Amino acid sequence: EKRVFTFGKGRSEGNKGMKALLGGKGANLAEMSSIGLSVPPGLTISTEACQEYQKLGLKLPEDLWEEVMEALEIVEKDMGASLGDPSKPLLLSVRSGAAISMPGMMDTVLNLGLNDEVVAGLAAKSGDRFAYDSYRRFLDMFGDVVMGIPHTLFEEKLENMKSKKNLKQDTDLTSSDLKELVEEYKSVYLQAKGENFPSGKTKK
Repeated sequence: EKRVFTFGKGRSEGNKGMKALLGGKGANLAEMSSIGLSVPPGLTISTEACQEYQKLGLKLPEDLWEEVMEALEIVEKDMGASLGDPSKPLLLSVRSGAAISMPGMMDTVLNLGLNDEVVAGLAAKSGDRFAYDSYRRFLDMFGDVVMGIPHTLFEEKLENMKSKKNLKQDTDLTSSDLKELVEEYKSVYLQAKGENFPSGKTKK
C-alpha cells in the first residue's frame, strides 16, 4: 500500500478529500498542485505510516525509507536540485500535519539539506549572510525537534554573542558572526549528545 505521495509541477498523487491519509496540509497541497497553482514540489508521508511507526515502537516501517527516497528523487528532478549537492543545493522544509488542525502544536524543521559543504555552495549563490543564518536556524530546529536538544541551549549562545558584540537584534549579526555562531551551535550538539552534528544526506 502506498505510503508516500508526491505533489508539484501541476500534478499530484492526492487531493483535498484525502485529509485522513495526508493530513490537512498534505491534502491541500496536493489539491493546489493538481489544479495548477504554483506549489513547490514535495512529498507527504501518510498518517498510516505514522501509526505504523508508533505501533512498531518508534521504528520505521519496512521499506518506508526506500519509498521516501524514491519520492525525493522525483522532487529533485522537478527542482533541478539535489539534496547534499553544493553546486545545486536542495533545501527541504519538513512540517508535521494531522487530519485536524492543531495550530502551534506541530513541529517544523526548515532548511534540511544544509551541512558544511552545502552551506558554502549556498553562500556562493545567495551570499554568506543568508546562507549562514539559514544554517544556524537549521542547526537549532534540527537539534530541538529531531535530537531532543533544548532550544534554550542554542538561544543562550545567540544571546551571549549579541551581548559580547553589543548588538540588540539578531539581524545586526554580520556574516562572520553567523559563521562563528554555527560553530558554537555545533559545539552544543557535542556537549548535549556526545557526538558531532550528523551532516550526511541519509544520516539526517
